[in-house]
Amino acid sequence: MSRANPLDLALDDFAPRVREEKPRVDRETVAQVAKENGFVSRDAKKVEAAMPSPRRQRRFTTGRNQQINIKATAETVARFNALADELNLPAGALLERAVQILEEKFKRG
Repeated sequence: MSRANPLDLALDDFAPRVREEKPRVDRETVAQVAKENGFVSRDAKKVEAAMPSPRRQRRFTTGRNQQINIKATAETVARFNALADELNLPAGALLERAVQILEEKFKRG
């Protein structure tokens, strides 16, 4: 049984397709038709003023390797992060200080 050679074809039988030239539509006409039919632009609107500025990343090498996940309100998280930024402390160190202060307060009282 012999197999057909796929490369043994007469390439003269193949020809590129002839493309039909289509007239271009004027952009102003398209915009007018879209406006008349209630289509709006999909261009992105600038909302930079409404976006909060991205928080700078804090990178500390602390040796802490335990994680604690706590649910809190967005306001509390923002206050915690602002305090950590202000004191230039990692979140773990700020938590340690807060726990230490609370322990001291309740041992005395």
